[in-house]
Amino acid sequence: MREYLLTLCVTAAVTYLLTGPVRKFAIVAGAMPEIRARDVHREPTPRLGGIAMFFGLCAGLLVADHLKNLNEVFARSNEPRALLSGAALIWLIGVLDDKFEIDALIKLGGQMIAAGVMVMQGLTILWLPVPGIGTVSLTQGQSTLLTVALVVVTINAVNFVDGLDGLAAGMVCIAAAAFFMYAYRIWYGYGLEPAAPATLFAAVLMGMCLGFLPHNMHPARIFMGDSGSMLIGLVLAAGAISITGQLDPDSLNLFYGSERATVHQTVPVYIPLLLPLTIIAVPAADLVLAIVRRTWRGQSPFAADRGHLHHRLLEIGHSHSRAVLIMYFWSALIAFGALAYSVNSASLWIVLGIVVLSAVGLILLLLPRFTPRAPRWAEAFVPPRYRRRAVIEPVPAAVAAEEDRPEPGEEPRTPVGAGVSGVNGATAIGGRAQLDRRKTESSR
Repeated sequence: MREYLLTLCVTAAVTYLLTGPVRKFAIVAGAMPEIRARDVHREPTPRLGGIAMFFGLCAGLLVADHLKNLNEVFARSNEPRALLSGAALIWLIGVLDDKFEIDALIKLGGQMIAAGVMVMQGLTILWLPVPGIGTVSLTQGQSTLLTVALVVVTINAVNFVDGLDGLAAGMVCIAAAAFFMYAYRIWYGYGLEPAAPATLFAAVLMGMCLGFLPHNMHPARIFMGDSGSMLIGLVLAAGAISITGQLDPDSLNLFYGSERATVHQTVPVYIPLLLPLTIIAVPAADLVLAIVRRTWRGQSPFAADRGHLHHRLLEIGHSHSRAVLIMYFWSALIAFGALAYSVNSASLWIVLGIVVLSAVGLILLLLPRFTPRAPRWAEAFVPPRYRRRAVIEPVPAAVAAEEDRPEPGEEPRTPVGAGVSGVNGATAIGGRAQLDRRKTESSR
């Protein structure tokens, strides 16, 4: 565990320290696009944050290669080198897109090529555990197609959700944390070495996200851009492919008793990691909804719009920070809920806890519809949006004109506040003063 923590800290430190210089480079290079209609930020912000994240990935893998225990991962498996090759290619495509905004089909082709490079070096899905059937071996063609599809779906799911400050990095960090706990349990809990590369990938991915988040939280000083979002999406997919397609479920028979029991026991995490429907369930759902929405409108599935889940949270009244935290909450609930269920699927308390937390999440989601108002004695301790606003009755124009009419031989009255706020200020402040005078006269 100490070597994984060291790798994580080195990756985070290198990413964090390089993000500042990368921001200055992005400004000089002109990687600051104009504000678009779908953007939620109001000032041009530099991109290319993926440059710092890529060098953080390289630093983490380099340190792990020189550690005593993690060095065995590089000696016995070619997967770290396959990951680095695919990551370098997808990162280069992302950098070009951040600077020149290349065509969506070209990016899709680059994603498929990067996935193919990893497949050629051995990072591929060899078999699948299917409930009720057992382990299903895949042909080379099936393995390649499934691996490429998983990589492309994961990359675009993360890319689509990158719409608010700190959203993509935080959600992927949560997914990587859940993934690390699962892979570490398989690796050290059961002693199965094929889970070691996935554990390393998850640790490095957490470091990349944690190092970048301080620069990317609202208000963001720099965006990761496609060079960062596609990169962390590929790393997340590589970990899922490594542990799902490389770890033979037959090796778990020793712990579960039979192959069929093994498949049933591991399917709560195996199948979701493969598709992926729990580890990045929220980005995947956003991806599917975006494709359906754009296709229904007759648009290209890659045409950008303001219909993503985070945009809808802003539209119903959530603030920027609260929308991000709500997305964090649902990502953590789904990822760690699936993780807990995979450990003990027979526990009723786990299911009950997931149901209760889901109800809490729905309440938080609908909070702007039912904005609470604090009692008057507690208004000093809550944000202004939860305080009761005093309602001032408007003064009829005829009454105001009658009261402001000067007496015979008297100078015309100047409305209170007219010299400060103009006509609007005079009407508001003068009307309030007249209302106070009327209340005083009526009480006499």
